[in-house]
Amino acid sequence: MISEQPAPTRAEVDAWFTGVLDGSRTRDAADQWAATWLHSPTAIDDEVIWSAIGLLGGIDLESGPDGSLLHDDDQVRQWQSEFRRRCAASPTAEN
Repeated sequence: MISEQPAPTRAEVDAWFTGVLDGSRTRDAADQWAATWLHSPTAIDDEVIWSAIGLLGGIDLESGPDGSLLHDDDQVRQWQSEFRRRCAASPTAEN
């Protein structure tokens, strides 16, 4: 039997964006973490979290054979900013 773990928090998701941007976490690790949630039996009821996990799942995609990233740091910063704006606009008990 698969045991369900608690869904990620908004703080955890924000930490993944921050970690990618400050270099403390790799894009590959962020993509793998997000993929575990995208394929997890644990329900994520928070649409703000679900949407952000969808962005993190693919954060390591390359745009061509030269290895350049499809989503650069500026775009990731925009994603994080939008995530934070949506969190503020839709507070939860954890906020």
